[in-house]
Amino acid sequence: MIEPSYWLGTGIKLEKVNNLNFFKFTDELQARSDELLERSKSGLITVEEKAELDGISDLAQIFTYANSVLAAESKWFPNPSEKSSLTEQNTSANIATPQNL
Repeated sequence: MIEPSYWLGTGIKLEKVNNLNFFKFTDELQARSDELLERSKSGLITVEEKAELDGISDLAQIFTYANSVLAAESKWFPNPSEKSSLTEQNTSANIATPQNL
């Protein structure tokens, strides 16, 4: 297997989505991954290519985990300006009383 760290310098980019930076493959690495997947599906993949695909797959799993942590933390740890608006929203909700039906 080719270690995921092999692509650190050339295969990774950060992409901003809704004010969050996420780890993504570069277009070149994504194209290579797609090519290797097709070769694997058709049974034409070599042992070396299989090792490369395994490394890329491991890197994709690492990105999925890291990106999910980044997304989760952004919701649970709002920046200071967002904290005050969240507190205001919660306060107004806390004083509401249910209507008798």
